[in-house]
Amino acid sequence: MKVLALDVGDVRIGLATSDPLGIIASGYETYTRQGENADIQYLKDFIKKNAIELVVIGLPINMDGTFGERVEIVKNFANKLLEEVQIDIVFQDERLTTVQAEKMLIRHGVKRKKRKKVIDKVAATIILQAYLDSK
Repeated sequence: MKVLALDVGDVRIGLATSDPLGIIASGYETYTRQGENADIQYLKDFIKKNAIELVVIGLPINMDGTFGERVEIVKNFANKLLEEVQIDIVFQDERLTTVQAEKMLIRHGVKRKKRKKVIDKVAATIILQAYLDSK
């Protein structure tokens, strides 16, 4: 089963996909948001073109386990996407994934300017791999 993971931010959305067996996560791209309707259309087209069967969306839960405003924003986005794609959408706790992604990029010598361009894609990959590993 091919799975897509999203790290939804205000400015960018990180995308990662699994292999067809749903074992390995690979970063796909960092999409720069164009407005909610355009974003949903882009993802709808991506899902259809790539035969995605499940979408995993990182849920930005607070460190104390509570749900804040960002969780509601992400859930609203997920609901709008669900109206368009009619496939299952699940949420994965994304606490510290961006921090983990940044540390990984620094460790591999990626310069600050380049990190900004890829960090969301790397975070989406971490979110997806965590989901795949839990299954």
